Formats: sequence, C-alpha cells, structure tokens
Amino acid sequence: MSAPQNYLAVIKVVGVGGGGVNAVNRMIDVGLKGVEFIAVNTDAQALLMSDADVKLDVGRELTRGLGAGADPEVGRKAAEDHADEIEEVLRGADMVFVTAGEGGGTGTGGAPVVARIARSLGALTIGVVTRPFTFEGRRRATSAEAGIAELREQVDTLIIIPNDRLLSISDRGISVLDAFKSADQVLLQGVQGITDLITTPGLINLDFADVKSVMSNAGSALMGIGSARGEDRAVQAAELAISSPLLEASIDGAHGVLISVQGGADLGLFEINEAARMVQEAAHPEANIIFGAVIDDALGDDVRVTVIAAGFDGGTPQTRSDRRGALAPPSTSTGSGPGAGPRSYSSTSTSGQQAVPP
Repeated sequence: MSAPQNYLAVIKVVGVGGGGVNAVNRMIDVGLKGVEFIAVNTDAQALLMSDADVKLDVGRELTRGLGAGADPEVGRKAAEDHADEIEEVLRGADMVFVTAGEGGGTGTGGAPVVARIARSLGALTIGVVTRPFTFEGRRRATSAEAGIAELREQVDTLIIIPNDRLLSISDRGISVLDAFKSADQVLLQGVQGITDLITTPGLINLDFADVKSVMSNAGSALMGIGSARGEDRAVQAAELAISSPLLEASIDGAHGVLISVQGGADLGLFEINEAARMVQEAAHPEANIIFGAVIDDALGDDVRVTVIAAGFDGGTPQTRSDRRGALAPPSTSTGSGPGAGPRSYSSTSTSGQQAVPP
C-alpha cells in the first residue's frame, strides 16, 4: 500500500486590468514561487506584453481588444461575457488573489466578477488593490470607491493599498513612472506576504488551513512587513511591521493574526519569541494567532517579520490616530564593514481602510 501524497495548496494570482496585469508582471519578474499567474484584460496589446501563465482577452468582442476606456461598466460586462472562460482557468484553486488598480475600467468593473466566480468555486478569495493617486483626478477616485465597495462584497478578505500614502515615504523628486512602480511593488508584497507563509518551508510551519482560519470571511485586513538588522533586529522588524506611515489603522482589535518571522541560519529562538510577543500585545487579547518561522539564507543578517491582521469587529479596523508609524519612517541602510551603522530598517504596510492624504 503506497503512502498518501502530501497535497500542495493551489494558489492562483489574477491580475485584472492594466494595473493588475502590471502587478502580475512585477511578481513574475521577481520570481514569486508556488503560484499560477493569470492576466485578464480588455487591452489585447497589454496582454501580449505579459508573461503570465494564462492570458484572457475579455474584450475581443465588446471593445475589439482596445480597452475599456476607463468605464467600469464596460469592464464588468466584458468579464461577464467571458465568465465561463474565467471559471475554467480558476477551477481547482484553493486560494485566489484578485489584484487590480481601482479607478480604471477593466480592473474596477471586472475584479468583482472574477472574485465572485473564484468564491463560487470554493476558493479562499483575497482582493489586493490600489486606491488611485490624488493626481489621477476626482472621477477616477469616485470610480475607485464604488469598485472597492463592490469588490468587498465578493471576497473573503480585502487589502487596499492607498497610493497617496506611498508619496509620504517617497523622495519628493520621484517620477510618475516610479510612483506607479512603487504601487506595483506594494501589490507584490501584499500577495507575497501571504503566499510565502504557505509555500516556503518553515522551522515552525504554516499551512493553507492556518491562513484560511484567519482570512476566511474576514472583511478588511491589515498587512505589514518590516525588516531590520543588528541589535534587537527581530523586535525592530516586528515594530516596523505594525507601525508604518502606510498603515492607516492599528491592529488593535484584530481577532485573527498571522505572524511569519524569516531570517538566516543564525535566527535565534529568543528573538523569534520577542517578535511574536510584540505583535501579540498589539492584537486583541483573545485573538487567534498563527505563527510561523522560516530560514532564508538569502536574507543574510536581516530579519523580516510579516503580520496579517483580520477579523475586526464591524468588519473593518479602526483608524489609528496616534500615527505611531511616523516615529519610525521606513529607511534602508545597507552599509557594511567597520564603519557601517549597526542597524538597518525597512517596512511596508497596507490596510483596507479609507485613505487619508499625507
């Protein structure tokens, strides 16, 4: 009698519209492992440029492959017209990420359709989307809010990345192109922060069931990633993960929290415990806390802490007023040798809350 084979969770990442497909391309470029990539767009030319495993041109009849013209209704109808194809490529997934740039046509209108289909197939469905920059205009902002409200009804968990907050941690000379690349990078981190918990073998293992216990029917979620090196590196990384200028709300009151600590072979048990303790103290006293630790020699002396908090009373976290993150703005120092500084910190955090202009 042969031994049963271990089942690996099937994870699919769907980029919907121009912003979503750009984010998928970024994930492919950096080598995100253990997932299948799907690009869905009404713009045939943009699809040709993608290296996604599966490409769905949902605009070939309605828009003749020329895009949705920033009209969410066109994006919605295009996705509905190809619902059978979308269902076919999503079938068999245990977890589906739906990523999009809210405010446009295809992403805003099509993402809720994709999410609805994914969830109807029984997949844990997580939305990771951006809210547009203020400079993109009021019309796009209004469309984004309507799209976010609709998407929230179709996913288990929704993480919203407020693009304006990216400007608060960027150089004042940042170009428009680099600003959008920064948004793609945070979309990547939003997805990777979750998939790595499942696909990367750990000293203290996290599996799909752990993630599902926190994120199923969870509403809005907060996601933070912090990294540090030097003295008290794990504690500093944990502090950065829960206290960033991008994090618009506190994890206070979260009933479900995922914590992943990653570091090199010298990662110590004591520092792992200290990082977990800091996050536990910030969450609800009776929170379901799922903890994992992973050895990744590529991190060198860095320790990275990923925190995902969900299950807030009322479905959404409370907006934070103390702005603790302002005390620890993200920065990176990678100097080496005797003259190098003893510590280096960097952080990224996102939330499912209303954007507050920086």
